[in-house]
This record gives sequence, structure tokens and C-alpha cells, in this order.
Amino acid sequence: MSTGSGAASAPAPDPHDTPAAPDTEPARKTSMFASLKVRNYRLFFLGQVVSNIGTWMQRIAQDWLVLSLTGSSAAVGITTALQFLPMLLFGLYGGVLVDRLRKRPTLLVTQTAMALTALVLAALTLTGRVEVWHIYVAAFALGLATVVDNPARQSFVSELVGPGQLQNAVSLNSANFQSARLVGPAVAGLLITGVGTGWAFLLNGLSFVAPLAGLMMMRARELHAVERAPRGKGQLREGVRYVTGRPELIWPIVLVGFIGTFAFNFPVYLSAFADDVFHGGAGVYSMFNTLMAVGSVSGALLAARRGTARLRLLILAALAFGGLEILASASPELWMFALLMVPLGLFSMTVNVTTNTSLQMATDPAMRGRVMALYMMVFLGGSPVGAPIVGWITDTYGARVGFAAGGAVAVAAAAVIGLILARVGGLRLSVGWHRGHPSVRFVPRERQEALAPAV
Repeated sequence: MSTGSGAASAPAPDPHDTPAAPDTEPARKTSMFASLKVRNYRLFFLGQVVSNIGTWMQRIAQDWLVLSLTGSSAAVGITTALQFLPMLLFGLYGGVLVDRLRKRPTLLVTQTAMALTALVLAALTLTGRVEVWHIYVAAFALGLATVVDNPARQSFVSELVGPGQLQNAVSLNSANFQSARLVGPAVAGLLITGVGTGWAFLLNGLSFVAPLAGLMMMRARELHAVERAPRGKGQLREGVRYVTGRPELIWPIVLVGFIGTFAFNFPVYLSAFADDVFHGGAGVYSMFNTLMAVGSVSGALLAARRGTARLRLLILAALAFGGLEILASASPELWMFALLMVPLGLFSMTVNVTTNTSLQMATDPAMRGRVMALYMMVFLGGSPVGAPIVGWITDTYGARVGFAAGGAVAVAAAAVIGLILARVGGLRLSVGWHRGHPSVRFVPRERQEALAPAV
């Protein structure tokens, strides 16, 4: 599952005032676990802890089962593509529905549908009847449920905690998901090698009991009222216009689109490195995912502690993330590659949380479902395009070339979009010396002109 939440009810920023404005405000520190004091959010959080562990178990088991049945990284890429194809095709429509519907009943339906998908796949696998096309169909069905589930879960958090705790709750959701990544892959590795992949699917299906129980135990009177969009024509186009008219929304979405399409295809990359480069098994693949989760949890907890989500931080984190992928692709030893998974996870989570939070904090409540659906459509929906491509590159030229190519795309996209955001925000690149050391930074245009020597 993906993490996220809703937006503060502040007015939409003027596109000409951002993204420079967030960088000029002082960061405000907060208690790392402040939002857990809210009972409804605590029920939501605990339910997600259990369900997210099951989700990670299924992810590892699904990827390894496909690789075992086919021996092809491209087939793993196709599975990933099918899981996220519905988001690409129907993501905006899901956002329109979420803006119209009550979030808690919607989540009861989507979570139940996801549980049934996992249980069907478990039955096929445990009875020895599973074939690759069964996994393809299950991945696509899960993707259909995700079209509504993702924006509903993200926007529901604002109803649980309100705008004052939103930043903290978004970050804790990410920490929740990534903490489950520490446990899920390890359990999946034990199950795969011990009793088979079918048990991982079964336990994932049963894990949905926790979030469903949490949703039903919530106190409706303690939810924060949020404006719902009325039924009407042109709401999808309205959402697209809303995003494209605001640089602080559209350019972060474009950036994560490139990263999600080409650099976040870890099922393809890590399974290929575990199998083809280092000649390990499911245990090595699980270890890679677990080490990435260590870094991801650290990144999410730092974000929970951080007071603001700055676009400057997003660009720097994206540059570091892409650079680390390139560095990891050249790692000659297993231990070196494994250690790089920790900072890679940290910066990937920083990109994720910073984008998620900055978008939600800049979005009007009535538009939240559509904005977050567009974000998820671009971020996750890019996988149907990117996964088969990087799978083909990995199969044809090797895992190292595929991983390096994904990192290069991330670095290039971050550099170009960082310059665009700086220009929109009235910033210029300043290169000089500061206290005897070289300094490269963005400063307001007026300041740059004042510092320029007379000619």
C-alpha cells in the first residue's frame, strides 16, 4: 500500500509566489509521534501496521514466484506493469469518485476487495494450480482496487487528524509502510524457502482484518468534516486545470513521474541483482528490500520530525537518489551493494514524503482526491510504461546497465526541474566563495544582481 493523507485548508498559493516561498519559511519542529494521540488515527495506524506487513510479504512472494515460473526479469516487469496499469488508465476517475464519496465506507469496500484478491491467489498457489497468467490477472485486479483505495486513504488522514497534525500524520504513514518492509520481506523469505509462496498470499489476505476492524471501530463524531465535491460535469478536466495552473503542483508531479517510471522499478532491479549478478536466492532479494526499508524508515521519521516540506529538499533528495542508484549499479561486491540500499531507501522516502506532503498542503480540500489521484496516477501509473522497458534493458544488457540507466534518468529529471522551479520562483544560481569555501546555491534575483560586480 502507498501512504499519504489530505491537505490543509489554507488557500491555494499564487503560482508566481512559489516554490520560492517554502524555502524562506523557518522549519517548525514537532513531536515525532504527535498524531498518534488522536484515537481515530491511532486505530487507522495500527490496522495499517498489520496490513502493510502482509502487503510486503505478497510483493516479495509475487515477484519471486513470477521469476521462478518464467526465469525472466521482463515477466516481473510485466507483472508490475499490470498492477499499476489501472492507475494509469483510470486514476483520475478514481480521484473524482473519492472527492464525491465518504471516505470510510469507500475504504471498507476497497480493502475487502484487496483481501479477496490475495485469498484467491493463495488458493491457486497452495493447490499447485497457479500459472503466470493467474498472477497477471490478480495483479491487475489489485490495481483496480488501488485506483480508489490510494486517494481515499491519503485524503482520509486529514479527516482523522485535521490540518494541524497533517504533516506529522503523512510522515508517520510512510514510516508505518516502510517499517512493515523490515518485517514483511524477512517473513516472506522464510515462508518461500520453508513452506512456499502460497502461505505469504494467505497471510496477506487475512491481514486485512486489522484495517477493516479499525475502520469500523472509529468514532464518526470525532472525524473532521471535509467538503465533498458535488456531482457535476467537467470535474476531471477541472482537476487537471487546477494542477497544471500551479507550478508548485505540476512540476513535483512531473519529477516523480520520471522517477517512478524509470528509477523506482525495484522489483525488476533487485530481483535481477539477487539472481543474476550475485547468484543468491529469495533470501538475498529479501535482504535487499529489508535494508532499503531501514533507510526508508529513517527517512520517514526524519520527515515526521521536520516542520515543513520544501521543494528544495525534494530536488536535492532526487539528485542524491539517482546518484546512489548509479553508484550501486557499479558495486563489485554483494556487501557493498547491500550497504548502499540503506541510503538509497532514505533518499527514496525523502522524495516520496516531501512530494506527497507538499502537494497536499498546497491543495484545496475539495480538490484533494483529484490532485492526489493525479499524483498517484503519474507516480505509480508510470510503471506500466517503465517496468517492461527496464526489464528489457536488464535482460538484454544486464542488471548493472538497467539500474544505472534508471539512476541517470532521476538525476537528469531532478536537475532540469530544479532549474525550472528556481526560475519560476524568481531564483538564480549563485556560484562563489563563502568563508573560504566554494559555494553553489540559489538566491533571489534581486540579491544576485546586488552581488554582481560592476562592469
